[in-house]
Amino acid sequence: MLKELKPAVLSFLGLTLITGIVYPLLVTGISQATMPGQANGSLIVKDGKPVGSELIGQNFSDPKYFWGRPSATGPMPYNAAASGGSNQGPTNPALIDAVKSRVKALKDADPGNTAPVPVDLVTATASGLDPEISPAAAAYQIGRVAHARNLDVSKVKQLVEEHTRGRQFGILGEPGVNVLELNLKLDTLR
Repeated sequence: MLKELKPAVLSFLGLTLITGIVYPLLVTGISQATMPGQANGSLIVKDGKPVGSELIGQNFSDPKYFWGRPSATGPMPYNAAASGGSNQGPTNPALIDAVKSRVKALKDADPGNTAPVPVDLVTATASGLDPEISPAAAAYQIGRVAHARNLDVSKVKQLVEEHTRGRQFGILGEPGVNVLELNLKLDTLR
């Protein structure tokens, strides 16, 4: 029995060393050397302090800010520890009520806006953490944000255009606007 136990223990210790220590250190070292920003969470820093990540949305409800996609995470919105969607289908009464409530909040915040509400402003993503909105969702909010900040609409529109990223490699995904980065830039305008 000792003859069979020794190779098993040595295999266990060897694999633990390789997969538990050597491999993680190697991968961490390579990622820190080749892409330190991404390896450290893609943090957005303002005045020397991290204020968020490029990869995780934040909850904005003040009319002077652009609002992101709703989050279905619990117990609070944009909770990265509880990433996940609501799993509510399009005929679910709870989803229908939530969408109606979100449309009402958008209309109440900007009563003069008669444009159709973009779907990404009233529906959550599968992760509940999406940091971006579509250019249409940003355009929908330009008038409200400009009015709340006493800024010229064309200045806010130009800022949105500057913060709109295109498709990856020109063909993959959809264009998007990072809400946190846009709102941080808005705070620098006078």
